[in-house]
Amino acid sequence: MSIPLEDGFTDIVAKAQRGLGIADSQLAEKAGVTLEQIKTLKNGQVSEPVLLAVAGALHLKPGALLALATGKYKPDVAAPEGLEMFTTPYSDMTVNAYLVWDAATKEAVAFDSGADATEMLHFIVSNGLRLAAVLLTHSHGDHVFDLDRLTKKTGAPSFVPEQESVPDAIPFAQGRTFHVGKLRIASVLTNGHSAGGTTYVVDGLAVPIAVVGDSMFAGSMGGAANAYQLAVQNNREKILSLRPETVICPGHGPLTTVALERENNPFF
Repeated sequence: MSIPLEDGFTDIVAKAQRGLGIADSQLAEKAGVTLEQIKTLKNGQVSEPVLLAVAGALHLKPGALLALATGKYKPDVAAPEGLEMFTTPYSDMTVNAYLVWDAATKEAVAFDSGADATEMLHFIVSNGLRLAAVLLTHSHGDHVFDLDRLTKKTGAPSFVPEQESVPDAIPFAQGRTFHVGKLRIASVLTNGHSAGGTTYVVDGLAVPIAVVGDSMFAGSMGGAANAYQLAVQNNREKILSLRPETVICPGHGPLTTVALERENNPFF
């Protein structure tokens, strides 16, 4: 199933505006365009000169924003063996949860529950896996909606970053490393979208993976109106500094890689 990008170019402009605290009139002045041109752009009508000017004013990468606006950025990244993504509807959007396992020991770890853990539970049983833990990227409702059922059906404990709280989940300090079979899972604080937003860097599969929650999406990042600069800095320094082949597993939208986002994400 092909999963569309979480954000279009208008979403990216709006997130950058909110993060920087720039009103439309200020943006028009900074970009050297008219207020009417700003409104037209934000309504989804692409004018290349206006879009490039706005990108510069918002400290966005102009070429990457233009590629998104014209439909030219469509990452097509396959999950390595030992990684499965589950995408479930939640209100008017979809949300991703993930399962990673050691093929030798059949031990598995889940990252978030998503809105409906039915497919994940079926996958666990049909593949003879044992769920050792559920690691939460953050506590927002779409990511933990079916957590109770997932933990009760499997008996697996759940863990949440200590800056946030989820009923019955065990708080842990940032920097903790989890081990599941041969898998090594390092927790890294990438907050900004939420107080304890955490990226889990998993080694032990054919390529490293980074489960990033809503810290970053393919071609975008999670909203962070109150901690925008922190979110941008964390994403740049803690996610995009990983090995280029690292597969990024976001909370919404398709899989991507560090190399692709370094080149194509307008925020960086």
